[in-house]
Amino acid sequence: MQQAKHKARKRFGQNFLVDTRIIDRIVATIAPKREDNLLEIGPGQGAMTLPLLEKLDQLHVIEIDRDLITLLQSFDKDNLIIHEGDALKFDLDTLPTPLRIVGNLPYNISSPILFHLLENRAQVEDMTFMLQKEVVERMVANNGNKTYGRLSVMMQAFFEVELIFIVPPESFEPAPKVDSAIVYLKPLEKSLVDDVTTFQKIVKAAFAQRRKTLRNCLKLLLTQEQTSIDLSQRAEMLSVADFIKLTNDYEKQH
Repeated sequence: MQQAKHKARKRFGQNFLVDTRIIDRIVATIAPKREDNLLEIGPGQGAMTLPLLEKLDQLHVIEIDRDLITLLQSFDKDNLIIHEGDALKFDLDTLPTPLRIVGNLPYNISSPILFHLLENRAQVEDMTFMLQKEVVERMVANNGNKTYGRLSVMMQAFFEVELIFIVPPESFEPAPKVDSAIVYLKPLEKSLVDDVTTFQKIVKAAFAQRRKTLRNCLKLLLTQEQTSIDLSQRAEMLSVADFIKLTNDYEKQH
């Protein structure tokens, strides 16, 4: 009996990967080893799940869509462990670590998921995601570039971030209107940020009004007397190291 075709749902931001060459390239990028603790976020119709299952003793997946869970269960694979729920609320402590995390992340929740995983980075070995190309470009952007912003600084302060390759719209069903990209993230051996919350507060305030100088954006947090970083600049001119210094200077006042 042929399985009824699952219709992509807008509210879950679903676009299913159907291009086998691209799938093979992603699996080659992940390069899974049998004993890896791999977690796939949003396995969808199993395009990446099935090839990964062949290479792993065990694969954990998180899926929110009940119809897709039924589809995944129908694969009848002993080494597939399905967790029903929202990846943003999922407790990674319940899984074996260190985790290698992979997934085709829906655009509407890609940033919140990245921040959620940043907070749980102690459990993470590495992450390979497919995201909208513009999101990956923001993640890897250098200072002085107009795509450089809060996401760039937050990711680069904690991870090595690398754009691996671009995935065209026709690789998906339904085809999105934009290119996607594969990004590889590996937690830094040692991040120089002591307090993530304070760092995030400074970075967020600095980029809150991109056209204004840091003196304006940070006026409730830091004055020029309290830091050697030139606050007449805009946030996008500062390197990740500069933001870490700003945060340390702020912490000295408190």
